[in-house]
Amino acid sequence: QVQLVESGGGLVQPGGSLTLSCVASGLPLNFLLYDVNWYRQARGKERELVASIGVDGSVTNYADVVKGRFTGSRDNGKTSAYLQMNSLKPDDTAVYYCQAKYFRYEFWGQGTQVSVSS
Repeated sequence: QVQLVESGGGLVQPGGSLTLSCVASGLPLNFLLYDVNWYRQARGKERELVASIGVDGSVTNYADVVKGRFTGSRDNGKTSAYLQMNSLKPDDTAVYYCQAKYFRYEFWGQGTQVSVSS
């Protein structure tokens, strides 16, 4: 059974930081083959791509609104990916999802809520 489990969300004040984790298990192919993407979806809005993490850990794409504040990374040995989020803003409030993707193989986690509010 494939599982992607996100954790690390919560309530934080503006300017604060959170680190999200995504742990994968049961993938049909080796984790290191998959790109790992972080998405978010705010209430009433479409899901948007936040960061794309390549197989070697290089981040190929950040959404403009998070550049310079968010950092994506992965640890293939732990089949895990991370999203370090700094200088959080109320507009960052959303459910954050990780996705593992390799050609036709695509798997999603259940999401973790991030709320930024004073």
